[in-house]
Amino acid sequence: MATPWNEEDRKNWFKDQQIKRSYEDEVLKKIRELSKKYKCHEYGSLPIDPKRYPLFLFEIVSSSQLPYILITGGVHGYETSGVQGALRFLETKIDQYIDQFNFVVAPCISPWGYETINRWNPSAVDPNRNFFSGGKSEECHQLMNKVNSFGYDFLAHLDLHETTDTDNTVFRPALAQRDGIEQDQWEIPDGFYLVGDTENPCDAFQKAIIDSVRQVTHIAPSDDEGRIIGEKTTQEGVINYPIDKVYLCTSFSKAKYNTTTEVYPDSPRVNDEQCTQAQVAAIVGALNFLK
Repeated sequence: MATPWNEEDRKNWFKDQQIKRSYEDEVLKKIRELSKKYKCHEYGSLPIDPKRYPLFLFEIVSSSQLPYILITGGVHGYETSGVQGALRFLETKIDQYIDQFNFVVAPCISPWGYETINRWNPSAVDPNRNFFSGGKSEECHQLMNKVNSFGYDFLAHLDLHETTDTDNTVFRPALAQRDGIEQDQWEIPDGFYLVGDTENPCDAFQKAIIDSVRQVTHIAPSDDEGRIIGEKTTQEGVINYPIDKVYLCTSFSKAKYNTTTEVYPDSPRVNDEQCTQAQVAAIVGALNFLK
């Protein structure tokens, strides 16, 4: 393998990235509209361009006696339905649940990644491996600092993601080049699946989400070895990771229940709207289980 990237290599990678869509038009306009109804915090901005990339989350608290739910989207900016699913839940479903739960919702954690359709941040760092105090992602630090400042004890944390064909064609090859370590490619599963926590699997919780999502889109089958993206399935459409050890987003909240959703937007069996609806169905399935 090649030599791992140095700082100059990272800068050259950054120069090659291009803006492909608008955070302002596709995300911020919706956030501003929702902020007329729900309490919204501007909790920071990206140093690369603070005016272009302000960061927002919603804090919707009806009673301190209700359990708290954390919903995060856009940790990986290229995973579109995570961002749009979080916003759609706020637009269409949250009013059905605000007398039963309190919510913190961060729809788009990585807006530069959203605009460049990128897994990494401007420093070629994967935010979803950096949710810890010594991590190298500014996106993660700003979110954690704000969420932790609330002092809430979260009952559940749902982190909304996608698995795309570009994971194999773009991002894993780039990872191999960046780190100088050969990366195995895996079969991209055709369908929705979940990533739970090896140390806290919450099997019934995961099943409730899968059952809710299957009303909107198909669930990813296991491969011939009973695996999804190389990990052994624990039930239909569910795998587990050691989330604390790899510093995934769902690790920092220390919620009793947690899951990472994975929509497959490249399937010929779905469209963008169904992908967004699948994220909403995942949230709804989780909340109905927790009621």
